[in-house]
Amino acid sequence: QQLRGAIGLPHGTGKEIRLAVFAKGEKEVEARDAGADIIGTEELAEEIKNGRMDFDMVLATPDMMRVVGGLGRILGPRGMMPNPKTGTVTMDIGEAVKEYKAGKVGFRADSGGLIMTKVGVVSFESGQLKDNIQAFLNYLIKNRPAGAKGQYIKKVILSSTMGPGIRLDVKDATVATQ
Repeated sequence: QQLRGAIGLPHGTGKEIRLAVFAKGEKEVEARDAGADIIGTEELAEEIKNGRMDFDMVLATPDMMRVVGGLGRILGPRGMMPNPKTGTVTMDIGEAVKEYKAGKVGFRADSGGLIMTKVGVVSFESGQLKDNIQAFLNYLIKNRPAGAKGQYIKKVILSSTMGPGIRLDVKDATVATQ
């Protein structure tokens, strides 16, 4: 099943991200007011073609996709290409900047059905980490593809970047947090 999306975690990801935004006119001002780090149009595209990569994510307005489209070979392999399905191409650029700065994470299932995403950092308190994990799993269950049958989430494994994995009980982890 093809699964892709983005979710704002209750306690963020624990990492400050740098956003590059392709916008012009009033949308450029909106992005700057919302806290975007790098804002530009054609000149930013040229800088990226020449090797500038001092950002973690790219957002764009739909009218700027003709400029961003030429960067597909550079941004695509790094997973930074703006996409309407993940909310990185939007007319409400100010709100998108605020969401991603607050800790919104994008995810997608790979060919084997695995979803790997960041839900926090080791320095988080256990309650913060639990809230983030529950929010993510509840989002997955709520947005389950219509054609999916049987048990949708079979295993949940939590690990630090280079640490061993800890298997979580799926039933405990998906308790509604309302």
